[in-house]
Amino acid sequence: MTQAINRNALFNASCLALITTAFTFAIRAGILPQLGEEFGLSAEQLGFINSMWFLGFPISMILGGLFYHSVGPKIIMNIAFLTHTIGILMTIFADGYTTLLISTLFIGFGNGCTEAACNPMIADMYTGVTMNKMLNRFHMWFPGGIVLGSLISKFMTDAGFGWEAQIWVMMVPTVAYAVLFFGKAFPKPTVEGVTSVTSNLKAMISPLYIFLFICMALTAITEFGTQQWANVVLDSSGASGMLILALTTGVMAVGRFFAGPVVGKLGQTGVLLGGAIFATIGIYLFSIVTGPMAYFAAFIFAIGVCYFWPVMVGAVAQRVPLSGALGMSIIGGVGMFSTAIWQPVIGSWIDSARASNLAAGLSGAELELATGQETLLKLTIFPSILIVLFIVLFIWQKNSKNVPSVTAAH
Repeated sequence: MTQAINRNALFNASCLALITTAFTFAIRAGILPQLGEEFGLSAEQLGFINSMWFLGFPISMILGGLFYHSVGPKIIMNIAFLTHTIGILMTIFADGYTTLLISTLFIGFGNGCTEAACNPMIADMYTGVTMNKMLNRFHMWFPGGIVLGSLISKFMTDAGFGWEAQIWVMMVPTVAYAVLFFGKAFPKPTVEGVTSVTSNLKAMISPLYIFLFICMALTAITEFGTQQWANVVLDSSGASGMLILALTTGVMAVGRFFAGPVVGKLGQTGVLLGGAIFATIGIYLFSIVTGPMAYFAAFIFAIGVCYFWPVMVGAVAQRVPLSGALGMSIIGGVGMFSTAIWQPVIGSWIDSARASNLAAGLSGAELELATGQETLLKLTIFPSILIVLFIVLFIWQKNSKNVPSVTAAH
């Protein structure tokens, strides 16, 4: 007798798995200063540790996209639980730089498995408008989970809890999603309409896909690069880096809830261009303001990066449809891979700025503030380039139809 599929349980478990992903992002950002102090790590080394999160993610996401229709979501989520658990425990019992690198790679791999399994599984469980609604509700939990994780990290740090205790918190949603998934029947992967990998690859060598590929690399580092380093570069400005992260992702969660009407009104290229302008202004404000004004800068920045990821994925789905699910997996993967590459570079910018400011006679909070502001000013390079690229895209695609009211969401 075939076991009935409990869609509610599978959906709730998927949301908990995405909360795990969000916690590994937010809490790790919160404990970076503690890790650097305990293990004597430079900002560049912390950057390499960060990069492992963003490297493991696209590797497993792309592999999962390739093999989903042959192995199904259950096996992929079993791998996600295994690698999440190994990565979290290895982090807790880390004895130095190398262990932290490996453990973060495992966590990133588990996060990518979650994306690779849950997105198509939800699409297979629901149809039409309901599918779009449930996918959007699922993806609300990435920024939503970052809000929760960043607040938990701040309050635990303020209360004197060490970084190990904060990492243990990641195991709560990890165990919860494993328990909910356990023993459940999973939907069989839908194969109708799935094109061959060869036809997908042919579509992906088109000029438009390559252009979107480059844009995705820059939108991802604009969003994740700024967020991951917020606690390091903003705490000396008189504002809490973790509250900045919570505010930013909170605004993003609300904004993505209303993504359909906004993108429907402005169109894909209009939203992307507007986002690049707001992101540039927001990061620039981060580099010059102190105190409460940093929260205003966070609001502007959040408006800028809010729609980058979902609209970029939606642009591939609509404008290069023959690239299929593989094309969307690759575009997501390049976003994470780009962030992995740039993390140590941002760390080296911090080290270099700190050294030059120290040589100039600065010390204490004044030294850290000048270092953070100098680094943030450099980060405006990415959205500034995007302004130019999205103007080009707007002119290039001005005769194309607008995206449907509900787009792919992250």
